[in-house]
Amino acid sequence: MAIEAGTKAPDIELKDQHGQAVRLSDYQGKKNVVLLFYPFAFTGVCTGELCALRDELPRFVNDDVQLLAVSNDSPFALRVFAEQEGLEYPLLSDFWPHGEASRAYGVFDEEKGCAVRGTFIIDKEGTVRWTVVNGLPDARDLKDYVTALEKL
Repeated sequence: MAIEAGTKAPDIELKDQHGQAVRLSDYQGKKNVVLLFYPFAFTGVCTGELCALRDELPRFVNDDVQLLAVSNDSPFALRVFAEQEGLEYPLLSDFWPHGEASRAYGVFDEEKGCAVRGTFIIDKEGTVRWTVVNGLPDARDLKDYVTALEKL
């Protein structure tokens, strides 16, 4: 079961596509965070979602907001994926321990071995303010993220 709005966001630390450690709590007091879990790089729906974010990046990476996208891929695969698709925001690897961050947010599918499509908007105080969870084949609507961010 995914964590709900009003919950303190579990702190996570994962490596990005460049091997740099990124900790959620580093943004506390500084930026709101859009924490987006997706199943795997190089898949159709995931690529479409992440490229749509790329195309609207100023809405999701700016002085007030940071986008963090998390999958269960290795950092090496994420680097190739980011380069191939021109993704210039952090792609975080929840590869090992496998699914630990996805489990902390309640979006890990044990049967499939990957995260489902969960998005959590976390305010500057570290509280989850909005969330949506979609099944593996169901893309999310970016307009919903923008609306939720505008309410912060």
